[in-house]
Amino acid sequence: MTPSKTLNRPLYAVVPAAGVGARMGAGLPKQYLSLDGRTVAEHTVTRLLAFAPIRRVVVAVAEGDPWWPQLSVARHRRVRSVAGGASRADSVRAGVRAVLDEDADAWVLVHDMARPLVRLSDVQSLVARGADSDDGAILARPVTDTIKRADAAGRIDATLDRRHIWRALTPQLFPAGALYDALAGDLSAITDEASALEAAGRHPALVEGRADNIKITLPEDLALARFYLAAQEEEGLAWRPLA
Repeated sequence: MTPSKTLNRPLYAVVPAAGVGARMGAGLPKQYLSLDGRTVAEHTVTRLLAFAPIRRVVVAVAEGDPWWPQLSVARHRRVRSVAGGASRADSVRAGVRAVLDEDADAWVLVHDMARPLVRLSDVQSLVARGADSDDGAILARPVTDTIKRADAAGRIDATLDRRHIWRALTPQLFPAGALYDALAGDLSAITDEASALEAAGRHPALVEGRADNIKITLPEDLALARFYLAAQEEEGLAWRPLA
């Protein structure tokens, strides 16, 4: 998709980063693991800062986090740190609250700190699609595998039509006020920001993103991220410091 529209609203990014990454089993949160000589967090935040329309990147970190303040990117003039919460939804809501304190008309891109390889072209496409609707939009990937639904006994209950199945990625783009309100309700069934908006009766658009926008969750994901990063560097997408 070639972006043809721009979002006519102030744009901010919110990055929840208060989790401990227990599934990684690394002894420190996964966002502080090294990827090509820099932390995952540095890669992620730097890529968001490279998207000029973003006025500020709000990072929600755990209180007492000893690693985040040591990163130079944490002191960047367009980065603000806030205290995160016990859950992802709590951290996102804290970040969105900080955005609304600055601009009640803002839109927010919510992005996983553990997705350090998001491409600028995908962010541009997402923002362009979001300009078409008040319901927002998310990056996602169409499912290519055959998808089975299981019953309570662990047997196949049905084969789902994969033409209608997408795997959600981030960033996810929404009006800040609408997202803040949606995250105030029952969050027991909420697994991402889009599902909170869906529960509020909204229908965010799906924007196809690149397959290399992976989320680092397990140890093997870090090796895959190194492979994709090397491939991106060959395309001229290497990490660079920001002024």
